Amino acid sequence: MNQTLSQKILAKASNKKNVGNGEVVWTKVDILMTHDPCSPGVIGIFKREFGEKAKIWDTERHVMIPDHFIFTADAKANANIRLMRQFAKEQGHKYFYDVGTTNYKGVCHIALAQEGHNRPGEVLVGTDSHTVTSGAFGTFSIGVGNTDAAFVLGTGEIPLKVPPTIKVIFNGELNSHLMAKDLILQVLADLTTKGATYCAIEFSGEVIDNMTVEERMTLCNMVIECGAKNGIMVPNDSTLKYLEQRNSISFEVFTPDKDAEYAKVLEYDVTNMKPLVAKPHSPDNVAVINEAQGISLDRAYIGSCTGGKLTDFMAAAKVLDGKKVSINTFAVPATREVLDEIITTKIGDKSVYEILVKSGVNVSAETSCAACCGGPADTFGRVNEPKATISTTNRNFPGRMGNKKAHIYLASPYTVAASAVAGHIVDPKDYLN
Repeated sequence: MNQTLSQKILAKASNKKNVGNGEVVWTKVDILMTHDPCSPGVIGIFKREFGEKAKIWDTERHVMIPDHFIFTADAKANANIRLMRQFAKEQGHKYFYDVGTTNYKGVCHIALAQEGHNRPGEVLVGTDSHTVTSGAFGTFSIGVGNTDAAFVLGTGEIPLKVPPTIKVIFNGELNSHLMAKDLILQVLADLTTKGATYCAIEFSGEVIDNMTVEERMTLCNMVIECGAKNGIMVPNDSTLKYLEQRNSISFEVFTPDKDAEYAKVLEYDVTNMKPLVAKPHSPDNVAVINEAQGISLDRAYIGSCTGGKLTDFMAAAKVLDGKKVSINTFAVPATREVLDEIITTKIGDKSVYEILVKSGVNVSAETSCAACCGGPADTFGRVNEPKATISTTNRNFPGRMGNKKAHIYLASPYTVAASAVAGHIVDPKDYLN
């Protein structure tokens, strides 16, 4: 029986030779990640079902990362962190990346990669829909609810229905003003927010083979916006080198069978592709750049698990070098490592950080999800008024970044930076240095 990449990993995790679409399998979980919005709920259910003094299945496989509602005076948000801190102390966690300590990291999906928790051939479960980001490492990674996470916390297993797989192939030569964000917006335009419901999306093609680790993460990150269960790809050479530097645990790299059965195949030649923008109020409301040019903007935002990596800030800096933004522009590095990288990485004789600041961008030193998911009123970059905002984030539903009447446009860091200079949506090709 020929198997897709996701099927092979689920077969291994359930001790089977192969698995079929729709089959429910008891799956061994290698890593469970919980963050601050959900950890209290997960812990509460765990203690209710397994006992107040019960021990979790593995203190080295439960990773707790506060990142969503932090750096705030909000009492409820701070109470969540205190509960996580108490639970980590009770259980003897090895990986609790606590706020206010030197061990703090930032956005969970990027921190998982940087701290070596993503490994090919494994199953990673997290209490956030964008846990699918880890699929860039050949990991079967999914988001789950609190009840499922609590069950994993106590047993190390989860029952999963094997998803059918949609294969997405990108070939051709990617233009210098395009990024992975443009590619995934094209997939969203074609599949819509419901077109991949409970499917795996498996990426391949020469563009994927040559893509950087961080850009591959961007692609997998947004498959959830198509309704997909997970996104996944075979690790390329740059990914394997990344893993060698950050991981000491052995892993197995799987590849799909050549004759594997796919529910659908989408194939793209990116050679003549143009930048894309998702207009309000849905990630699949996608327009080619020339159809969106001239739309007036009030602010710009660069950050999140989708657009807050070093690659994203380098792209923005290439546009902004020697220019000034004309609207309020915010930048939030996803993690402390990314913050350090933009300070030390140079474009010409200036650091990425220096370029951003000199162009007028308000760069946060507090790494987190920040305004991507709205958050308390004092959240950095939050849209508190009905502003038109262009953003590198992943969702533009009403209220996603704060105000329910705000109009959010999603685009690549190139397009966001260029539009921040112009004050309206523009083609980044005309602004790249």
